[in-house]
Amino acid sequence: MVALAFRFPVLRCSSSEELGFRLSGGRGGCVRGDGGFPSFLPKEIQHIRDPSARTLAQRIQRVPVQMGYSENCIMSSCVTPTIYNDSNPVVLLHCFDSSCLEWRSAYPLLEKAGLEAWAIDILGWGFSDLERRPSCNAVSKRNHLYQLWKSHVKRPMILVGPSLGAAVAIDFAVNFPEAVDSLVLINASVYAEGTGNMTKLPKPMAYAMASLLKSVPIRFYAKKLVFDGLPLSRTIDWMNVGRLHCLLPWWEDATVDFMLSGGYNVIEDIKQVKQKALVICSEHDKIVSSKFSKRLHSELPNAVMQKVAECGHLPHVEKPDAISQLIVDFARSRGCNGWPVSYLVDDLSSNKLHMGTTFKESSKAYEET
Repeated sequence: MVALAFRFPVLRCSSSEELGFRLSGGRGGCVRGDGGFPSFLPKEIQHIRDPSARTLAQRIQRVPVQMGYSENCIMSSCVTPTIYNDSNPVVLLHCFDSSCLEWRSAYPLLEKAGLEAWAIDILGWGFSDLERRPSCNAVSKRNHLYQLWKSHVKRPMILVGPSLGAAVAIDFAVNFPEAVDSLVLINASVYAEGTGNMTKLPKPMAYAMASLLKSVPIRFYAKKLVFDGLPLSRTIDWMNVGRLHCLLPWWEDATVDFMLSGGYNVIEDIKQVKQKALVICSEHDKIVSSKFSKRLHSELPNAVMQKVAECGHLPHVEKPDAISQLIVDFARSRGCNGWPVSYLVDDLSSNKLHMGTTFKESSKAYEET
């Protein structure tokens, strides 16, 4: 109950900073524009049709993350919880070159189940303010995540990583084991040896590749590969969701920096993972073969494995109910007896809270807001 005692001050908060995050304003903040979207999002957000993406986008904010001994902080984009409780928070990462909007369909289900859920943009991707062009190599991404965790999450977390996000999660868990209670690794891309020969590219060619990476034809092809059988209109809309962060002015610089730095190589780290892990693979993943998930399951010292039937590379988008249930069950298995006491923030501007003593009560309170 130590964590619960730690959270009690939230009941008398007079500012959102005391909740463990800040609703930031000004150049890096959460000033709302048309449609209730944060003003720092690209204006193209207005053209997104997916209601789940629009709803989650309205909740994205930037929180301050101090990097090293510099006086400058990075205003870092994420979706913060509406529910706080005394169990391990669930922190959701995303795939390579993506954003927290990946979790648009699954995130509400995790909250409805009573979990304290954070959806965080990895440094260099997503919607953080990178105007000062910080380094975006693997070490910088790791340190940024640690500082965000230390400043805002503050308790050992269940770290969820899909695709390359699984490599980010493994790298982080090995280097900062005190911050990670357990891992959920979804269609994990963890056996590539970094960005390979891309590290040798001349910068002009690297920028040309980055420009190609965000192009509509490449993004459209990727969506067709990941989501087989989607109607054309939805494929286009989901493509626009997936490339929205690429429209920020620093995206190319951050992408090239990561590309030339060597990326992630966690092959030797896998057997060093001490935390319990849930490995999830999809039956019809065309990006990462299930044989790699089976290999990962066998090499992790303490892991269980689950398969999502009739699903492609992004089950948290394609089958959010199934993925959410797997995460909820795993989180519950990591918790204490029964469901945790929960605090539901139903109005972030006034910090009004509900307190529920059971999972059912906190879930009901969520549904009534």
